[in-house]
Amino acid sequence: MTEKADIRKFIQDLLTSNDDRRPLADDDSLLLSGRLQSIDGVEIVLFLEEHYGIDFAEIGFDRDQIDSIDSIYALSQTTATRT
Repeated sequence: MTEKADIRKFIQDLLTSNDDRRPLADDDSLLLSGRLQSIDGVEIVLFLEEHYGIDFAEIGFDRDQIDSIDSIYALSQTTATRT
């Protein structure tokens, strides 16, 4: 599975756990749209720290960074090029 596919699966699992089975495009808003809650944002941050070594204490946090699959993937790619 590719990195973006891993991220997509994780997000879809979060949505499913919240009984949200609506279609999801890679650029759909997750948090700002209300599809996911702030606690889900924490889960996304932990996932990124554990699986991709992203250190939000170092890079800072902006909710927009984790508001879509595309933005999460872009963050993982940007961070990977810095390490």
